[in-house]
Amino acid sequence: MIKKKVVAIIQARMGSTRLPGKVLMNISEKPMLWHVIERIKKCKKIDSIVVATTSKDEDKAIIKIAKKCGVETFAGSENDVLDRYYQAAKKFNADIIVRIVADCPLINSSTIDEMIDLRLKENAEYVGGHPVLPSIEQGMEVISRTALERVKNSAKKDYQKEHVTIFIRENPKLFKVRGIKPKLIFQRTDMRLTVDTEDDLKLMREIYKRLYKEDKIIDLKDVIKLLEDNPRLKAINSSVKISEINKYALSLRKR
Repeated sequence: MIKKKVVAIIQARMGSTRLPGKVLMNISEKPMLWHVIERIKKCKKIDSIVVATTSKDEDKAIIKIAKKCGVETFAGSENDVLDRYYQAAKKFNADIIVRIVADCPLINSSTIDEMIDLRLKENAEYVGGHPVLPSIEQGMEVISRTALERVKNSAKKDYQKEHVTIFIRENPKLFKVRGIKPKLIFQRTDMRLTVDTEDDLKLMREIYKRLYKEDKIIDLKDVIKLLEDNPRLKAINSSVKISEINKYALSLRKR
């Protein structure tokens, strides 16, 4: 049996709507993107890592950081992120793509490995979040190259091109879809570990200040304990609302 090449593709650009430049904002004296890359490097099932950004001048700084971290880079379309992923997957001969967003600096490498295992075991075309159970783990999904190509050929609306896999979630019967079951400890709705706003960034900096040690990634279970023991910390970003597109994506999971 020929081994399938698994490539993690991290989407990152400076032009974020809610918090521009967030991917290079410092957390414990390192850019947020640096932390994401270092956490992905802990995955055992990934063959290579690519940071996929845009060809805009402002995003050259992202390419510079990625190269410092020793990972591959790709520059493509700013708004057609679906095409950016497809072209990057083609360039780096990916059979299986792990889609990573660059604003989750506590992304869990062991869960990513479990998602890859589930994709291989079930021969699934797409592995995402559980359809019913909530999870504080965000920013990762797994898709086969053939499914990504089908999505590229089928998605016609702008939002479907900007949000790479939303077409699959709108049309689950067209694909072999599986959802990863989150560990009980991660089934929370009272904690938010994504960085979209200043308050999110403030919380992440506080978490890293307390838990981060050089050359060692933070255990997500320690983050949960920290927030449980410090309600004021947990409250820092409790009023942040999720974006409309993420609200829509969640509604698709629960249909």
